[in-house]
Amino acid sequence: MFKLNEIKELIKLVDQTSIHELEIENEGTRLAIRKPGKTEVVQVQSAAAPVHVTAAPAAVQIQPPAEQATAAVSGGSAQQLQEAKANLHTIVSPMVGTFYRSSSPDKAPYVNLGDKVSDKTTVCIIEAMKLMNELEAEVKGDIVEILAENGQLVEYGQPLFLVKPE
Repeated sequence: MFKLNEIKELIKLVDQTSIHELEIENEGTRLAIRKPGKTEVVQVQSAAAPVHVTAAPAAVQIQPPAEQATAAVSGGSAQQLQEAKANLHTIVSPMVGTFYRSSSPDKAPYVNLGDKVSDKTTVCIIEAMKLMNELEAEVKGDIVEILAENGQLVEYGQPLFLVKPE
């Protein structure tokens, strides 16, 4: 069975190279990553259940309306907005799934705006195929924007949080 971190690393590797297709088989589980044209196709098959996921490429940039509003309110130029965004770390979804801010509906969110996080702080859960995958912050800093709504379907590579690194 492939671990989530291994799959994420393989997707990044394929995305950053001229490789268009990668297939690996390990202990009865087959992982195929293909990027034909402008989409990436990720297939994971095991003896129990085949899975087929088509996702948007990681290079897709999504600018939420909140960022546009921030630029308008601050009166900053496009260059100032780009400089401010360049200093922020974007936490993106490593897979297609459902975004949850907390471990259950009656629990508090993992993080809120302004919270300080470390690289190992859990910021959310992405549910995919009834598996709950905890997502860590990856950097030390402050949460400055939450870009996804609780219960929202998210795509591979979709920005979820903006973090101001320390």
